Amino acid sequence: MAAHLDVRVVARAAREEIAGERGGRLVVRVTAPPIEGRANAAVCRLVAKALGAPKSSVTVARGQTARDKQLAVADMDDGEVRQRLGL
Repeated sequence: MAAHLDVRVVARAAREEIAGERGGRLVVRVTAPPIEGRANAAVCRLVAKALGAPKSSVTVARGQTARDKQLAVADMDDGEVRQRLGL
């Protein structure tokens, strides 16, 4: 079982935060640049921390090089993810 979460990534932001929902996507701001997967790793780490889940449980399922991504969260369903993120 894995939940899927649509996110919009803002790389090179002033601070790292989950900035709420816009257009049906979770807006995630990270300070890392979008180079060599650094922003993807930062997004996964930040979302995992917000969910109280291990870092390895959050991966990029689609959109490796795009701003709009789909994250896969292992061992959680969509409802649990939304509840933990307060959506």
